[in-house]
Amino acid sequence: MKISKRGQITIPKNLRDRYGLHEDVEVEFIPEEDGIRLLKRTSKRHPVKEVFGILNRPSETNKYIEEVRGR
Repeated sequence: MKISKRGQITIPKNLRDRYGLHEDVEVEFIPEEDGIRLLKRTSKRHPVKEVFGILNRPSETNKYIEEVRGR
């Protein structure tokens, strides 16, 4: 594949579908020693980061369940 005069390339459809690279999706170009890496940007936080640290609560399980239930 060639780069156009305007610096554009076409990502093959099977790769766009596989990685969710659809219209209006932002991507980031990351320079690497042996080339350039294309990374899909996401505004969502990683699911692990969403729950990281919740198990380190200083309370007991039963007490926590009672608090959640409003008792």
